Amino acid sequence: MAARTIVIDHGSGFVKAGLSGWNEPQMVFPSIVNYSPCRENPGPSYARRRLSLGIDVFHPDTFSYPIQRGRVLNWEGVEYIWSFILEKSRREHESSPVLVTESPLREPADRKKTLEIMFELLDVPSLLLADQLEMSLYASGLLTGVVVDSGYGLTRIQPFYLGRPLRPSGKTLEFAGQDLSTYLFKSLFKDHDNGHNLFKLETVATTQMSKCYVPQNLGEALDFRQSLPSGSDESNTYQLPDGTSVELAPMQRLAPEMFFSPQVFDLPGPSIPQALVDSVKTCEASLHPLLVSHVMACGGNTLYPGFTKRLYKELTTDHFSCNKATVWVGSSRNFSVWLGGSVVAHLSTYKSEWMTKEEYVEGMRQ
Repeated sequence: MAARTIVIDHGSGFVKAGLSGWNEPQMVFPSIVNYSPCRENPGPSYARRRLSLGIDVFHPDTFSYPIQRGRVLNWEGVEYIWSFILEKSRREHESSPVLVTESPLREPADRKKTLEIMFELLDVPSLLLADQLEMSLYASGLLTGVVVDSGYGLTRIQPFYLGRPLRPSGKTLEFAGQDLSTYLFKSLFKDHDNGHNLFKLETVATTQMSKCYVPQNLGEALDFRQSLPSGSDESNTYQLPDGTSVELAPMQRLAPEMFFSPQVFDLPGPSIPQALVDSVKTCEASLHPLLVSHVMACGGNTLYPGFTKRLYKELTTDHFSCNKATVWVGSSRNFSVWLGGSVVAHLSTYKSEWMTKEEYVEGMRQ
């Protein structure tokens, strides 16, 4: 393909995009659009609203995520985000082909709509639709193993053998980063807020990124945190707009435990380690040792301190008995899908899977 391909990994929580060949995406931003009244035509009707990226601080109640739990709910929002990416990328690479990653939950209608937007509305010369979990596999440099991808909307587990997914064994858990955010929001702010207060959203995001971690043993961690004198740990506080400091409860700091003990947070199981083992057990028995020795952890949730260590610990306990388990991690594992797309964009083995605009037009005529 061309020297530079525009790679777009559009997840439920964030969009990662940029030109192939780089070690990381050049654009990373929340997958959020908002509709606000136009100054020229103020009013609530669809025709009188302006679509833009992110959260409008003057109209904080108007934003939404066009993709939720891996499913597209607002194609207009998706189109707007893609057009924004292409406009920026085409300033230097006008006729670049485009690679778009797809969720394993995609429906045939989703693929058809993607082709329509890219070829008819955005005038893309050629397009490759790539499976997100396969891209994570290629980013790791491995061909056989189990990809564990835990992002904002979904946690997905997929075994691979020699680069091919063992599809019947794949697992999708509909609990992920947004459930952790929801738990923190409700536990930090008990006033039944609608979730569009910008300060509260920022407080939750900051708490997640800088204060939360995965304990190696929940009971011991709770005992330790509860034994600390009040005010003895400065990292255990967050600040209200009036300057008042509020101390975090132990379970708020330990909220990522939900990925390993979902029942503690009233979430349906199984846990990530249990789902991984269940997934491997459905594969051919001779492959089990090879698969568990190449567990690839990726996605934003795996960045929580203690996550990968806990995953390894759980897999090698007597309960699961995966004694030869090995968890592979990369420093950019939150970008693994995009990185895999950047690699695949230049692989000759994928040449036949690209579709040109001419082929799309010809197919529509038939």
